[in-house]
Amino acid sequence: MILLADIGNTHTHLGLADAQRVRRAMDVATRGLGEPAAQRTLRRWLGRHVPAGLGVCSVVPAATPAMRALAAAAGVNAVLELNHRTLRGVGIRYPRPHTIGADRLANALAAKVLVGAPVVVVDFGTAVTFDVVDARGDYIGGIIAPGLAAMTEYLHEKTALLPRITIRDVRRAVGKSTKEAMRIGAVHGYRGLIRELIRELKKELGCRRLPVVATGGYAALMAKGLPEIQAVLPHLTLEGLRLTWLAHHPSMAGR
Repeated sequence: MILLADIGNTHTHLGLADAQRVRRAMDVATRGLGEPAAQRTLRRWLGRHVPAGLGVCSVVPAATPAMRALAAAAGVNAVLELNHRTLRGVGIRYPRPHTIGADRLANALAAKVLVGAPVVVVDFGTAVTFDVVDARGDYIGGIIAPGLAAMTEYLHEKTALLPRITIRDVRRAVGKSTKEAMRIGAVHGYRGLIRELIRELKKELGCRRLPVVATGGYAALMAKGLPEIQAVLPHLTLEGLRLTWLAHHPSMAGR
């Protein structure tokens, strides 16, 4: 088994995988990775498993040492950190590859293997990111927009009368309360943003057909109203980490 860790700004997504797929997953708070409670949680979650290694990607460099220490405390010593140098299976045609978020590279790899190329990944995290793999199978760049929760939280913090809201689907286009109006702006507005950006990507890539996969916390919600999205894959980033680990440790592929 392999322990996988996708370290995000708010949460760290942990996975336990074998050579075939991600078998289990859970989220822990990134800020708490260095706390004793995180060690206890990880030990309970792993149970009898002592993973052969840790595959990790991080957009919070300061949290990476804490994740390494957390894994070591559970008996995991071999570590592979995904970056533009360790990525396998996807070419990179990008001016400054070291600036690409490691989670975005993991998504690109997993999408290419699972769906083929060309393909676009839309990741609904703290930011909404688009990552593009072209017909040659190369990562060529993407798009970054504010996340759904970040936008609604900003409205709450910067205005006197707009409340904090939970994001859920809405059927109507005219809000009958402040909260409903904000949800319409967030959900329908973001669907419009995604639809338009996909249209522009098709135009730039010269593709009439461009498969789109979604991942991240709001992927299932947003995909409901977007036929442009072919699949929702919740563990896409972890799958990219799993594939990277196996590319560096081919002897595990048959296990």
